[in-house]
Amino acid sequence: MAETVPRIELPDPGEISELLTKFPVKRAWSAGAATGIGSLPGIVPGAAAAMVAGELPALPHLVELPGRGVGADLIGRTVGLLVDIWAEVVPSGWRISRRPGRDTARARDFMAWDLDAAEEQYAGADWVKVQVCGPWTLAAGLELPSGHRALTDPGAVRDLAESLIEGLAAHVADVARRIPGAGVVVQIDEPGLPAVLAGSLPTASGFGTLRPVPALRAQELLAAVVESIERHPAIAHCCHADAPVRLLRACGFDGLAVDLAFVGDRTSALDAVGEFVDGGGILVAGIIPGTAPAKPSASLRYWAAPLLDAWNRLGFRREELAARVVPTPCCGLAGADRDWAVRAMRLAQQLAQALPDPPENW
Repeated sequence: MAETVPRIELPDPGEISELLTKFPVKRAWSAGAATGIGSLPGIVPGAAAAMVAGELPALPHLVELPGRGVGADLIGRTVGLLVDIWAEVVPSGWRISRRPGRDTARARDFMAWDLDAAEEQYAGADWVKVQVCGPWTLAAGLELPSGHRALTDPGAVRDLAESLIEGLAAHVADVARRIPGAGVVVQIDEPGLPAVLAGSLPTASGFGTLRPVPALRAQELLAAVVESIERHPAIAHCCHADAPVRLLRACGFDGLAVDLAFVGDRTSALDAVGEFVDGGGILVAGIIPGTAPAKPSASLRYWAAPLLDAWNRLGFRREELAARVVPTPCCGLAGADRDWAVRAMRLAQQLAQALPDPPENW
């Protein structure tokens, strides 16, 4: 006698709808989103966060206000996240210290105030983006107690990376706790990576340059950072003209933030971006300039042109734009006035909204 197959009872559509209402499926972090790279003008975190929440609601970013001075800069903010490593400011820049001091405390205070502002302004957001200095730019920008760059000491580079990984995990957990229900996207800033790879950084004396770091070593360390935050989408940001796109792609990043004004002028770099997108990566496309042009255009098509040109040259279909691109300003907006900062973010968001169904004249 044949065995009777048990009948599977499926929930009716009404029950499914009720479940989705109670437990909604989170949209993809890049869907319909525009975002900022990080820095903004001003010194008041609450006002800056409110501005971001209003202009970039799909993917607001933790504000960075370098105008506040020491501790609000890229290196200083990340120093404040490190675990069991401290630094102080000396005439030549940030230098690793043997104990915590006022400069590290100041950096941590700034971050705490920025997180307070995000907690207040980004409540209810699906996703929030945070930014942190990558291990290579950090090692290039921090000095050892001897005065030499940390980059010159492989052991110091390793210790910095391990401390960064631990501090970043705590930082991301804090953001997730403060903004319940929000996913956290992590942006790794590596503006100094091209100089690290090229061996163009000056020595402490200024009479020579440091040895270049092998690409494989740079990739291994960055990949370890990405792997440590594998539960969170990771974006690599390098707006340098010589951004090592293929290396960053090999590190396992989900998104790649580049300045299309630079990339579009170099066929090899554009091809590497195409390979990244073709492999499923998200292009975080720097389109809007970081400071106001002399005569800013009122046409959205004008601002979309660099993206559309790059997309056409890569041979991708226009229908894929919305799923594969997150528009942003080209880099940080710290050098802009408030009016342009608002307009730049608004233009990026308008572009994101237009990508699913671009006008025919585009």
